[in-house]
Amino acid sequence: MTDLENHLLYLKLPYIRENYESVAATAAHKNWTHVHFLSELIKQESGLRKDKMIQRRIRMAKFSVIKTMDHFNWSWPKKINRVQIENLFRLKFIEKKSNVIFIGSVGVGKTHIATALGYQACLKTNTVLFTSAIDAVNNLVAAQRAGLLKQELKKYLKPKLLYLDELGYLPIDKIGADLLFQVISQRYEQGSIIITTNRVFQEWPKIFNNDSTLTSALLDRLLHHTEAVVIEGDSYRMREEKKQL
Repeated sequence: MTDLENHLLYLKLPYIRENYESVAATAAHKNWTHVHFLSELIKQESGLRKDKMIQRRIRMAKFSVIKTMDHFNWSWPKKINRVQIENLFRLKFIEKKSNVIFIGSVGVGKTHIATALGYQACLKTNTVLFTSAIDAVNNLVAAQRAGLLKQELKKYLKPKLLYLDELGYLPIDKIGADLLFQVISQRYEQGSIIITTNRVFQEWPKIFNNDSTLTSALLDRLLHHTEAVVIEGDSYRMREEKKQL
């Protein structure tokens, strides 16, 4: 390699290192100024770096599957506030460190919308972590038993947006409820949470081992800065099976 290429390698500028000759040829052909030539190289290098950072945030988010709203069937749910949901994609709730809770039965699109919202957050420079509520609880319990709870808690406290999927589908015992309360309590006014659940708030004590005191304290922190999104309808995943009956 030339001295220039070695310097670019050292400075970690791969686009410029691999393309400066072809861009220089274009610059000569089009009579670009030196500043225009340099500006074009830096613009493309910057774009490459931004793309890599986005891909890194998406990998770190650990989405089970990537979703967008491009093919979401808005006509399927019997009740859905499209304006409310589309407004959430402005991501102002992350700036305000507030929360979003999607409430609805199985298959109405809660996880699809919430995942698309998390993906959009990644595209806009936000760090995100996706996990099911029960996986988070199990990981925290295991970490506590191993004496590693402090380190495990950091994983759920660090991202700008924590996405807890399927809260309420499985019951959580006293230990798990206490640990999840720690996550929600420590994220209060420090970072945003998205939750999907099949239970209205009045039923949440059933999720947390019928501990009304803990549930009340949890909801007090969670709902202070929260937008609830209610979706009603039949399971979209069951539509094909119903057609065959």
